[in-house]
Amino acid sequence: MKPNSYSISQRFLHWAVALLVFFNLLLPDGMNAWHRLIRHGQTPTAAEVSSANVHAYVGIAILLLAIVRLFLRWQTGVPAEPEGQPLVLHVGAKIVHLQLYALIFLMPVSGIVAYYFVIDAAGSIHADIMKAVLWTVIAAHALGALVQHFYFRTNVLRRMTVG
Repeated sequence: MKPNSYSISQRFLHWAVALLVFFNLLLPDGMNAWHRLIRHGQTPTAAEVSSANVHAYVGIAILLLAIVRLFLRWQTGVPAEPEGQPLVLHVGAKIVHLQLYALIFLMPVSGIVAYYFVIDAAGSIHADIMKAVLWTVIAAHALGALVQHFYFRTNVLRRMTVG
């Protein structure tokens, strides 16, 4: 039997990860400054290293919370998909969710490789390619939730907010 909505723990983890992801997407300045200095052979100050560390620690927190979230998803299950909708919506939702989970795992891993092992290619993939893809997938995810709520009048949005 599938639950009617996500558990409080699942909802908390969803929004905690979302806030941390937005923090790192919108405020990467410390990491950018650190990377620019390293790339030019300069030594970052303690403040610049601390600022970069905040970005790195938030990324690690995202990875750890995503692992817990995936375990909880496996343990408690998820609500059934809304019925009576075109197959393309179900397939699209599955693809977007798979991409989100992949990026939520791969971005922190690539960031760790770039920052702690100073591998420039990983940093380029992380900050240029994956970041752009993540923004696109987040937009698709949010748009899908809004379309479900306002056009199809389903409980998809409510079950991840108020339950």
